[in-house]
Amino acid sequence: MHTLLAALISFALLVQTAGAPGRVVNLVLPRSLAENESVVVELKLGVLARGAEIQVETTSGRMLGVISPYGIRSGNEAGTYTVPVPPEAISNQRVSLRITLSHNHSKRTPTTKEVRSVRLQITSPDR
Repeated sequence: MHTLLAALISFALLVQTAGAPGRVVNLVLPRSLAENESVVVELKLGVLARGAEIQVETTSGRMLGVISPYGIRSGNEAGTYTVPVPPEAISNQRVSLRITLSHNHSKRTPTTKEVRSVRLQITSPDR
């Protein structure tokens, strides 16, 4: 009975996120983590519409963070931002994320000009 319930919950989460807008990116850690290290996802953003936000979540639906680049002059690139990745979001040295652009109460997949690059970085407390 517990196995069936777990399978149904997993299926519901899959269906819920399968039709969700956003760019899915599958990233591989550059190397294994040491005991005191953590992971962040680095996003390099291009020109965004005023008020646009970039949402970063796991493909299972766990929200990791929202980037709200306010105060950027119109027409300028928004810059580079990092979002922490919890250890439980890493599986087999991989992280699967959904990147979504939210603007004016709607969500869509960001273009490659809006989100220029997405990569993982390993950080340590020494930095």
